[in-house]
Formats: sequence, C-alpha cells, structure tokens
Amino acid sequence: HSDDSVPDRGLGETASLMSPPASRERLSVSRRRIRGETTDRMPAPLPLIPVLDLRHARVVRGVAGDRDHYRPIETPLAEGADPLAIARGIRRRYGLNRLYVADLDGILDRSPALNIVRQLAADGFDLAVDAGVRHPEDAANLLRNGVRQVIAPLETSGGPAVLEAMVAHCGQDRLIFSLDLSGGRPLVPADSAWAGLTPHEIASRAHGGGVRSILVLDLAFVGIDRGLTTLDLCRDLRRSSPDLTLWTGGGVRHPDDVRRAAAAGVDGLLVA
Repeated sequence: HSDDSVPDRGLGETASLMSPPASRERLSVSRRRIRGETTDRMPAPLPLIPVLDLRHARVVRGVAGDRDHYRPIETPLAEGADPLAIARGIRRRYGLNRLYVADLDGILDRSPALNIVRQLAADGFDLAVDAGVRHPEDAANLLRNGVRQVIAPLETSGGPAVLEAMVAHCGQDRLIFSLDLSGGRPLVPADSAWAGLTPHEIASRAHGGGVRSILVLDLAFVGIDRGLTTLDLCRDLRRSSPDLTLWTGGGVRHPDDVRRAAAAGVDGLLVA
C-alpha cells in the first residue's frame, strides 16, 4: 500500500497481472470484464484496477504486507522495475489506464514519490494514490501533482476528525478511505482515535464523516494467492451503506475470485 522465497509471479499487494503463461486464463477474463463483455458464467462487469507498489523509485513485489522484504519486480511487461515503463506495459497489453499506486516511501518515510506520480499523470494515467497522507494538506499536495483520487489510509490516520477534514478539503469524489486490516483486525496507529473500534464501526464512522468510497484491504493476505478474505465485510458494508463505492483486493487467484467479488457488491478490484 504493499523478498522472501515466494516465486515472483506478479506485481503489487494483490493478484498477478504480470505473470506470463500460468495466468493467461485470468488475464483473458480480466480483459473481457474491463471492456464490458460478459459470459454466461460471469455477473456484471467488475472494473479491475492494476496496482503499482513503489519503493525507492522502483516497482516492488508485495507479499503478505512484509514490506521490509519487498524486492524489485521482474515482469515480461518491461525491462527492469521502472514505474513508468511497467505502467506503459500494462496499458499496452491490457488497455488499462487507471492505476492504484501504493507509495511506500510516503507511507513509511513520509517522503512521497511525487516525481513518479507526476510522470505517470503526465503520461495520461488515471491515478488513485496511497502515499500515507496524514493531514488535509498532504492530500491537497497529491491532487496538485496530478492525482485523481487520494487514498486516505487507516494505517496512518489520526482519527475520524482528520478524515472528515480531508473529505471537506478534497471533496467526496476525490478521496477514498482505505480500511486497512491485518488478519481481519484494523491496522491503526497506537495513538489514533480509531483504536479499539471494529472494522464495521470504523467504516460507519467514516461514512458518517462524508466518505463515499471505501477500499477494504487486508495486508496479511496480499500476494499469497489465498483468495479474497474481505468479501464478508464488503457484503455487510454494501447492505448497511448502499451508496458506498466499494473496492477491495489482496489474494486474487483466478476468475472465480473476480466473480465472487462482483457478487459481493464490490465496485472495483485491485489486481497486480
């Protein structure tokens, strides 16, 4: 937001768009869904949003949220791990222009990779960026640098009041609240006003503060091909707040996972 001995079959804190042969069925389904085509086995098309995890100006491979061990990606889409080259490879191969960028320099070091963000925006990419924003001005700075939607992550959030101020500053359509989990438990700073609340309570408070888009992401399950563990929570949020735009991701393995996400009421799925 996202190495050890896990084979590098993909990119980011979600599933694998980067894999060569083993994932071709998944990629074919991904292309059909994005273009609005359906088959008898698939519900309504579910937009897929490719992920770029950035660390020290390189795209890295995220596994189980163990960020200390993230290593530069290897992918047939581009030589090396240059973010712009890989983004162009995704667009060239899949026709996808919208990206979710997890800027780990911003999240971990409070030093967002604004030069890379500007490069991607200038190249025509539609960006949703998590750079670990902590204050409304952090979010405004991303918007000034070409970001379409700012991700406001729970893991760096001071509390509901700060989030509400960000919504007021950015506008409801320009901000997505990331409900960050680890093994199903909220991932919150020790001194955050969110501490002690359940995921459902956090989502309810965020919605009450003006949030209209929520990303549900469990970092413990990203990049390990165990399937989506967030769908029960997504179903609950869809029932309780029908007006929410819901994204999720992490652990996507095959087209059935995409179909399950669509059936759970998810509006967008992060894949890598």
